Amino acid sequence: MRNYRFWGAIAQSAALKAIATTILLTLIATSPSKAADPFRTTNPHPIGDQTEAAFKAIFQDGNYKAAQGYLKQAQVTEANEPLAHAMQASLAYSVDKDLTSFSLYGNKTLETAKQLINTDPLRGNLYAAVGYFLQGASVLARDGTVRGTPEALSKLRLVYEHLDKAQSVGANDPETNLMRGYMDLLLAVNLPFSNPEQAIERLEKFAAPKYLADRGLAIGYRDLEQYNEALKAVNRAIEGTANNPELFYLKAQIQAEYSKKENDQSMLRASLENFDKAIAKKAQLPATLVKQIERERSKAANRLVNPKKS
Repeated sequence: MRNYRFWGAIAQSAALKAIATTILLTLIATSPSKAADPFRTTNPHPIGDQTEAAFKAIFQDGNYKAAQGYLKQAQVTEANEPLAHAMQASLAYSVDKDLTSFSLYGNKTLETAKQLINTDPLRGNLYAAVGYFLQGASVLARDGTVRGTPEALSKLRLVYEHLDKAQSVGANDPETNLMRGYMDLLLAVNLPFSNPEQAIERLEKFAAPKYLADRGLAIGYRDLEQYNEALKAVNRAIEGTANNPELFYLKAQIQAEYSKKENDQSMLRASLENFDKAIAKKAQLPATLVKQIERERSKAANRLVNPKKS
């Protein structure tokens, strides 16, 4: 029943985009000859230039439109790179609301990951986990929570089977710990009686790159309603990727919720400033995300004018 509630949360449209994107945050490795691996200082893993550029466009700059151009090229020149397909799946859903392409690229992620397992069992199993996760999310998007949950649960078991295999290859690997930390923290904040402490420790101590670990911590602390810790984490993430409007949106969300809890009007005004920073770069964000940010800003502004109605 716990897993049912977890997948039920994912089935919601906003959550599905967030979950798919969150998992993809953990699946990048860069070319040892042309760029430093963002996870490892030694033994970097190779990835195509276009895939790397798309990753940086999304997760460092929050520029989805630029990422689409890089991924279009990557589908031709880097067709065996599972991360390219995984990011394409995320964009198909978050930008175009194209569930057919979302399913197609999720399947391609899994297919190319399985091909990678023999030569790189760590990355291969990590990408297999995300491929199965995307398949589960696709089932829920297509069939709904009630009909889709049994099949989605079978996918979830495979997700953790491959995560365990990746962990057995590199228990202290920063990429593995980032992915596992995100997944475990997601479960902890969505399921009753779950303990988030191990996931938080994994992200704090072992995961890299740091700005993605801090982003995950900010999301987790936000959902746990630990707003002081959430603000500390999102501020650290902004220090690492100050050009990403999604981080200012995340900070605005945290401040808006914090202002409700503490009845703090100054915190609410600060949230409006960060909503505006995110909206200022709306041209590079998906239209659906912009509308969501604008709705939340409007609600925050209304609370500032009519605090008794909040």
